[in-house]
Amino acid sequence: MRIYTKYGDKGFTRLYGGDRVSKTHVRVEAYGTMDELCSLLGIIVSHMADYQALEDLRKDCQAIQQQLFDCGSDLATPRELRPYKQELSDVSWLEERIDCYMTIPPKLEHFIIPGGHKIASLLHMARTITRRLERRMVALLEAGETLNDFGLQYINRLSDYFFVLARLVNDRLGEADTVYERSPKIFRHKKEG
Repeated sequence: MRIYTKYGDKGFTRLYGGDRVSKTHVRVEAYGTMDELCSLLGIIVSHMADYQALEDLRKDCQAIQQQLFDCGSDLATPRELRPYKQELSDVSWLEERIDCYMTIPPKLEHFIIPGGHKIASLLHMARTITRRLERRMVALLEAGETLNDFGLQYINRLSDYFFVLARLVNDRLGEADTVYERSPKIFRHKKEG
């Protein structure tokens, strides 16, 4: 079996169901961005393997890679030609982890600049690629294309997850978050009385 088909030599590809589209089609841009994100996450997973303190987070990230492939499969499917793979349970799974992990590092009082440990920095990069994927998915909707609503919700939560995870990695590995120096306090506490 050959890996190359030569079909893309003229700048086209096929979606699920056989639709022929340009490689710059908004749907291809979306699932291509998903592939970019999933590949970066593979790098992150490989770096996490060096730290026992990150084993549970590494397993989370491996599960997310599987869920991203589901997302990509859904994005490659026009007109709901088959049942979508991503479900509400995928969104709930992320929300549960965000709610649990965000309470572990010190409370945020200022904006932070991406950085800290190398793995945390890569997670911030994953967060920004996730935001780009979300924009690509919204562009798909704006172009009148069909989209799995749960997939869009999942990607919206995923960027929050990566932010929380970057902070958690810094905390577990003893690295401080870098505070944005001109940031006012972002969370004000209500005065009592």
